[in-house]
Amino acid sequence: MYNEKARSFGMKVVLNLSGLVLFFGIWELVVALGLVSEKKLVAPSAIFVTFLDKLTNVVPDGNTIIVHTWTSLELVLLGFVLSCLIGVPLGLLMGFFQPANRFFTPIFEIIRPIPPLAWIPIVIVVLGIGIQAEAFIIFVAAFVPCVINSYTGIQATSKTLLDVAKTAGASKAQLFFKVGIPSALPMVFTGIKISFGSAWATLVAAEMIASTVGLGFMIQQGRNAVRPDIVILGMSVIGLIGALLTSLLSILEKKALPWRNLK
Repeated sequence: MYNEKARSFGMKVVLNLSGLVLFFGIWELVVALGLVSEKKLVAPSAIFVTFLDKLTNVVPDGNTIIVHTWTSLELVLLGFVLSCLIGVPLGLLMGFFQPANRFFTPIFEIIRPIPPLAWIPIVIVVLGIGIQAEAFIIFVAAFVPCVINSYTGIQATSKTLLDVAKTAGASKAQLFFKVGIPSALPMVFTGIKISFGSAWATLVAAEMIASTVGLGFMIQQGRNAVRPDIVILGMSVIGLIGALLTSLLSILEKKALPWRNLK
């Protein structure tokens, strides 16, 4: 049993690494053969050299890659955590309690189709420029998936389970906390992972609000300085951190929902 799991894990690692090696190998070859000008697309090896340089060099954006990364991570986590703290409970309440559904659904359905970027002008007027405005844009992007998935998850609670619990004398609150929420958790975690992806995807736009530091700002400065290596480096760091933290969320999901791993 252990050998089978180890073999399966090893195969997954090999396939993942093979895909990455093939992708970066083709990219490097395309640039090396001159099929695409290095002024337009920088080779992975050159981007790695830029990464090492940006560990200490603050040109052209005024900060090192570490400062930019840490600032962006703080900003994304602030907006993301707030979206989960508000969006998940709201979605669960809307999905389980009819009065909450009737009260919040009209408001949510008006807000839901509005793109996060459309909020930027009014956010600047109301909150000014700074981390509050940037975090709000990220919050809006991450909030909607949290609500929708939490709502859908608790709506899908088995009627049989609810009927059995009612027969046993469970109150409405007990049905919500002991039947509804556990049943909704898989969809809740899915919503959280989608929300985190949305938060990262909105980072560059959020840092357009008069930022002077952050990966989004670094990408913009790289564009202004005609430094494609800086632009692609910023994109790569965003992608790498996003993939890493999404993997951590998946591990947390497996720990919190062990029954989903049973086969």
